[in-house]
Amino acid sequence: MKPGFVYIITNHNNTVLYTGVTSDLHERISRHKQKRYPDSFSSRYNLNKLVYFEPFQMIEDAITREKQIKAGSRAKKVKLIESINPGWEDLYYRIEDFL
Repeated sequence: MKPGFVYIITNHNNTVLYTGVTSDLHERISRHKQKRYPDSFSSRYNLNKLVYFEPFQMIEDAITREKQIKAGSRAKKVKLIESINPGWEDLYYRIEDFL
């Protein structure tokens, strides 16, 4: 059983949101921060601040949740982020605190 995470990242000004899914949250966010893929959406819009994530025991559940979040409006995403992170802080350095 492979675990998974759904996450939302944003830029410095919190103007653009990106929702993704991964089996290794720390490594994936590190890649966003390093702009490992310069032509990617997250690199082009400087999305490197982790503002929301949810852990799942199975990656399939994370994928399902990602689709639900992506289908929602920006207002719903903002409400979701602010439910756990009202200050829109970068959670990357505190991932372990939440697990």
